[in-house]
Amino acid sequence: MKVYQTSEIKNISILGSSGTGKTTLAEAMLYEGGLIKRRGSVKTGSTVADYFPVEKEYGYSVFSTVFSVEWNGMKLNFIDCPGSDDFIGGAVSALNVTDTALMLINAQYGVEVGTINQFRYTEQFHKPVIFIINYLDNDKADYESSVSQLKENYGGKVVQIQYPVTCGVSFNAVVDVLKMKMYRWKPEGGVPEVLEIPESEAEKAAELHQILVEAAAEHDDSLMEKFFDQGTLTEDEMRAGIRAGLVTRGMFPVFCVCAERDMCVRRTLEFLGNVVPGTDRMPRLVTTDGREVTPDSEGPASLFFFKTTIEPHIGQVSYFKVISGKVKSGDDLQNIDRGSKERIAQLFVVDGQMRTEVTEMVAGDIGATVKLKDVRLGNTLNGKGGDYKFDFIRYPEPKFRRAIRAVNESDAEKLSEILTRMHEEDPTWIIEMSKELKQTIVSGQGEFHLRTLKWRIENNDKLFIEYLEPKIPYRETITKAARADYRHKKQSGGAGQFGEVHLIIEPYYEGMPAPTFYRFGGQEFKMSVRDTQTIELDWGGKLVFVSCIVGGSIDARFMPAILKGIMARMEQGPLTGSYARDVRVCVYDGKMHPVDSNEISFMLAGRNAFSMAFKEAGPKILEPVYDVEVLVPGDFMGDVMGDLQGRRAMIMGMSSEKGYEKIMAKVPLKEMSSYSTSLSSISGGRASFTMKFSSYELVPADIQDKLLKEYAESQADD
Repeated sequence: MKVYQTSEIKNISILGSSGTGKTTLAEAMLYEGGLIKRRGSVKTGSTVADYFPVEKEYGYSVFSTVFSVEWNGMKLNFIDCPGSDDFIGGAVSALNVTDTALMLINAQYGVEVGTINQFRYTEQFHKPVIFIINYLDNDKADYESSVSQLKENYGGKVVQIQYPVTCGVSFNAVVDVLKMKMYRWKPEGGVPEVLEIPESEAEKAAELHQILVEAAAEHDDSLMEKFFDQGTLTEDEMRAGIRAGLVTRGMFPVFCVCAERDMCVRRTLEFLGNVVPGTDRMPRLVTTDGREVTPDSEGPASLFFFKTTIEPHIGQVSYFKVISGKVKSGDDLQNIDRGSKERIAQLFVVDGQMRTEVTEMVAGDIGATVKLKDVRLGNTLNGKGGDYKFDFIRYPEPKFRRAIRAVNESDAEKLSEILTRMHEEDPTWIIEMSKELKQTIVSGQGEFHLRTLKWRIENNDKLFIEYLEPKIPYRETITKAARADYRHKKQSGGAGQFGEVHLIIEPYYEGMPAPTFYRFGGQEFKMSVRDTQTIELDWGGKLVFVSCIVGGSIDARFMPAILKGIMARMEQGPLTGSYARDVRVCVYDGKMHPVDSNEISFMLAGRNAFSMAFKEAGPKILEPVYDVEVLVPGDFMGDVMGDLQGRRAMIMGMSSEKGYEKIMAKVPLKEMSSYSTSLSSISGGRASFTMKFSSYELVPADIQDKLLKEYAESQADD
């Protein structure tokens, strides 16, 4: 393969809901580009793009797949992305390193919730979009309805470049209103006949051609002037206008394909090669310190790594985009993220699991290398004179969580290593070794996402695991002030232990005034503040520790020990053993012994005094509450609302968005355990949701009583 220059390279993501035919389109493109001699199928597990065992098992794309096609002097790099929301991480990574998105639409279903979700990411990253309507040969295909839905959702920017002469089993021809020709295929597809537009289609074609001309002229002032003067544009001028409209997202062209029968795939590749903007025409990437980087092959070498896989007999395969300069096999580069040096021993152009070794790649190109020592996803490698660092990939928050453990306890360490490796391959698998919950928590985008993780561990690594209901990270706090004192005294021959602490605790809130006095049981306690420490707790909230000791009743050297004892109890709250938060503690009196007092004595006295006061201070349990947004077709709105209310949800608002209803609610984490499964069941897989931590809120009294009872029983069992 020749070395392609930056102006000859175009990077394209293939997006779409599950079942829109992305992998089948990728197979047809590879066939048309001469990379494969025979097209495989998803059903038989023989496609280039879905080559991992888990993908063949489920018949779904699980990972994004890189491949390229050489077409008319251009190198078209594609990343075929999974359609399921559970594997959205692949699409997010791909959109960050490509310049254009092909959004596939299944002609049977039109715009689906997955279309809307993925289109949002193209908006977020400001990427051009081309809609491709597939499965036009299906007996339920409805091209006109699909286009109507696209226009309803995305407005007048949706412009048809092609339309089918007929839909359904008789589909075999499209009219192209850019070329003003009709393309017709034999049953086996492939190379079409290029014909004049028949008279029966002339009026419709002329009307759509005029709309396309006007849309192309809108995005270039010189083209607009020419259009006003002459009333039309040449084909090359239209291409220039469409390209300008793509870059600014002012136009979303619509194409037709029947990927399974290889119809209109060649014409799509031709359009991508001729019209789609290349890397050199797109907005520049920005470094972490705010510098724009031009994709200049003469600039300093810089590679950004956006994907890693572990493959049998090879090990780690690392995928990168050349952001600047050029890279050659044998180059030594510096990892700016980890401070290590790496040698690029081999460079590959990748087509699924097929790899073609090359000697050089230039700015804008996408490739892979193997057996790097210390490179992780998101790292940047620079050549001599380069100091770029990139950190632009942001993955969505997880939506489904489970505790995970090895069936055989002796495999715990091995499982930990496997999970770390899995996270490298898919960063949307979040692994947390929770000291608080005493569980390993794995979070992902949905039940299928975690089921895939389990399949891979058990089938690839031969280690059997089980999922458990994860514990909830509750918090404990107080609602009123309380006072307690505790004397720790122990005598066992020789030096003993003695420490006595008197303290007052109260709820803490931001901006509260310094303590002055308290009243308990008719007795007034005046405070004289000597020192205040505000401790930001690792688990959220604060502990404010105030020393009000006067007259030397407790030596200052014992105050850190008292604080240590209180912190120990904050880490294991008196109610349920959960972390405590948002408490102010005033130590105002105590006693010590000239011989027997020591740090351990005051640590224990402080801990026990705090525990006694906590139980008298109106203690409450807090639970994590999440902001949840649900996107659902109107037909299922009532059922989804009813389900949310059964989960103790507080509905915060509702709105309509592009043909779907959006519900905004606050929902306790406890109630979200199986929500992705339930929502899919209710909506037939047509709804989706996002969730993000909001705050800790008081649990209802009946739930608190239940939690206290469960904790007491667990302590008795222990």
